[in-house]
Amino acid sequence: MNILDKIVTDKRKEVDLRKSLIPVSQLEKSVLFDYPTVSLTDKLRHSETGIIAEHKRRSPSKSVINQDLNVQDVARGYEAAGVCGMSVLTDAKYFGGGLDDLLVARAAVDIPLLRKEFIIDEYQIFEARAHGADVILLIAAILDKKKIKRFSERAQSLGLEVLLEVHNEEELHYSIMPSLDLLGVNNRNLKTFAVSLETSKKLSALIPDDFVKISESGISRVEAIQQLQPYGYQGFLIGETFMRTQNPGKAAGEFIDRMVI
Repeated sequence: MNILDKIVTDKRKEVDLRKSLIPVSQLEKSVLFDYPTVSLTDKLRHSETGIIAEHKRRSPSKSVINQDLNVQDVARGYEAAGVCGMSVLTDAKYFGGGLDDLLVARAAVDIPLLRKEFIIDEYQIFEARAHGADVILLIAAILDKKKIKRFSERAQSLGLEVLLEVHNEEELHYSIMPSLDLLGVNNRNLKTFAVSLETSKKLSALIPDDFVKISESGISRVEAIQQLQPYGYQGFLIGETFMRTQNPGKAAGEFIDRMVI
C-alpha cells in the first residue's frame, strides 16, 4: 500500500464519522454556503505571474514544514504579495490542516481559496462550500471517471470551480471532461516521490486550451516558471517554498517581484 492508498483508507473513516455528526442539510445552512465565490480561473487568465501559494504545516514526504504560523497572517501576507489564489490544506492526519483553516483564511482575505483535500465523497464538496472555498481539488489517481464527472458537476452546481490533478498521460486521457475548469499536472512521482518538471512539459500539449493549465510540485525558483510558461501554463502551485520561511507573505512578494522585473 503506497502513501496515497493509506491516506484514502483513513479519509474514508474520517468522512464517514463527520457525515454521521453533521448532515449535509446542516452544511447548507452555513452563512458561507451562498456566499459569492471568486474565480481562480479568471485571476490566472489575467495574471502575469499565476502564483497559487499554499498553507501547509507538514507533509508525508517532508515531515514538518512550519507549525508556528497563524493562518490569518499567512493568508493576509499572500494577498498583500499579489498571489492569484491560496491553497489551504485541510487534511489533519498527514498534513496538519483542517476545515477551520479554510474558515480563518476566508474571513481574512478576498482572494480565491482552493480546498486542498483528498476528495472521495460528495459530502466533502458541500463541506468546501460551507467553509468558504472557491475551488476544490479532484485527484485523478484516487477517482475513476464516473466519480470525477459526478463530483465536478456537483461542485459546479454549487458555484465552485474544479481543479483536476493528474500525474501522467493515462490519468489525463480518462479524466478530461467539460465539467472541469483547471487542469493541474503534478510533477511528483507518487511511487518514488521524485519531482521533474518534464512531466508538465510532456503533458502540456495533451491539455486542451479550454482549461487553465497549472503546474504543481517542484516549483521553487522563478526559472522553473520561466521554463513552463512557453508550454502554456498560467498557474503555478507553490506548496513549500514560502512556508519554509518565517514570513511566507514576504517570501511570496519577493518571488513575484523577481518574476516581473
